[in-house]
Amino acid sequence: MPFDRTMPFDRTMPVDRTMPVDRTGPIGDSATAGPGSGFSVPRGLIAGTLVATALVWGPYLLIPGSSLVSAQVQTGIYLGLLLLTICSRRAKVLLARTVQRYTLNPLMRLLLAIGVNPFGLAILETRGHASGKIRRVPVGNGRQGDDFWIIAEHGTRAGYVHNIQHDPHVRVRLRTGLRYRWVSGIATVRPDDDPLARQRSIIAWHPLRALNAVNVRVLGADLLTVDVRLQLNAAQAATGRENTVAAGRRAA
Repeated sequence: MPFDRTMPFDRTMPVDRTMPVDRTGPIGDSATAGPGSGFSVPRGLIAGTLVATALVWGPYLLIPGSSLVSAQVQTGIYLGLLLLTICSRRAKVLLARTVQRYTLNPLMRLLLAIGVNPFGLAILETRGHASGKIRRVPVGNGRQGDDFWIIAEHGTRAGYVHNIQHDPHVRVRLRTGLRYRWVSGIATVRPDDDPLARQRSIIAWHPLRALNAVNVRVLGADLLTVDVRLQLNAAQAATGRENTVAAGRRAA
């Protein structure tokens, strides 16, 4: 006998619990993931890929004699990274970390060590949570007053994020005055912070920071905000002592 929805429901009536439950309705569909539910696009990835592609094709269209092959190859790389991220973020992180570890990071560390900083980067120093050794990695310069903001492109998979979670005491090599100096700080992982909104506030119409933001979005898979509270008073005191010593030497 079909259930008449116009009749009042009698809670004293026995319920037959041996009857099979129909899970093919809307509730069952929403609870069961479909075959394509494992594919997702991280926020900001498509926008970053479009901007990076525009930066590749812009010079080709505006500068006579630019290489068409170079523009096509770089576009293919960006599209490949986009597809790889959609299919497997873990594979994307492994690929990006390998390329960065053996090519990009050593070059950036060398340039920063000799005082050349064409991309406006900084160096973050942490202590390895397993080895206890000093680890240094180039990061985007997200300084805002006494705070140094970092957008970790690989999220909790990043090695320096693991190190910070075990030991928040870090150092950042950045420009203070006219020279690059190491500044100590306390780092905090901020999973509650919106990394894209934070990234926009960091850029503040700065072209080098904007370029780094595009690279972070293209190479990253799970963006995560890290806040380093800089101990600038100690660094400024050290700078003042060095200036005083230098002035005394010149006077002598």
